[in-house]
Amino acid sequence: MTEQRKPARSDAPPQDLRRERDEFLQTFTKGSRLAEEFLAEHERVQERVRALEEENARLRAQVQADNAVRDLVETIARLEAEKAELLSRTARAEAASTQVVTRFSEVESEFAHLANLYVASNQLHASLSPRSVTRRIKEVLAQLVGAERYAMYLATGDGAQLVPIASEGLAGDRVIPLDVATTRAGEVLRSGSAVVDEDGDPSRGTPETPAAILPLTVDERVVGVIVIIATLAQKKRFDTNDFQLFRLLGQHAAGALVSASLFVAAGRRLPGLEAFIDLSV
Repeated sequence: MTEQRKPARSDAPPQDLRRERDEFLQTFTKGSRLAEEFLAEHERVQERVRALEEENARLRAQVQADNAVRDLVETIARLEAEKAELLSRTARAEAASTQVVTRFSEVESEFAHLANLYVASNQLHASLSPRSVTRRIKEVLAQLVGAERYAMYLATGDGAQLVPIASEGLAGDRVIPLDVATTRAGEVLRSGSAVVDEDGDPSRGTPETPAAILPLTVDERVVGVIVIIATLAQKKRFDTNDFQLFRLLGQHAAGALVSASLFVAAGRRLPGLEAFIDLSV
């Protein structure tokens, strides 16, 4: 009996199994690769997220810094505006203060001038002798007007000449009677209007061109003149106060001199009561 041989056994898998295995291995390898790619992509995403977070933090800090700078700029602008307003107020206050000081100075000057006028008038009328009146007139001319060289004249009864009765700073040969018809002093006596050099330097006056000539009146009648030839060197111009003193001297000096002369001529006796009766007007 012939023994049948069994087919040889092989360890190699069947063809379909190998293919299936290869496909599985390829699929597994592809999945691993995809997993690796996914992990790598995930890592890149994480890095990008961290970078974005850092950028976001930086931008947030910058925005906060920009806001702080903006707030600081706004604060500085507000402070500058307040400073400008304060400076403006200070300037206005200083201007107002300057005006007050200026006005106060003007008032003080006016008050001092009024005091000078009062003292001058009071001194003229308080004197009861021609010599005292003349001395008071010279004090007013020297101390209040600043006259250095001057002379006072009274007209003769016929009005033809002006006779000097007092002078200061002039040589004796310069103090002589003046002809009314031919001299500038005579023109002032005739017209009754003062002649004052308002534009020139009164300290540079001369006998031919005196700084001022003032008429002296008694009851609206011109009876004499005061000729101010020159003032002190520091007095370069006549001002409003001088003109008012000129007016006072013109209106009161001669009257005070005449009154003092009549009082002395009457033996320094006051008029009797009958001289004052029925004075009502």
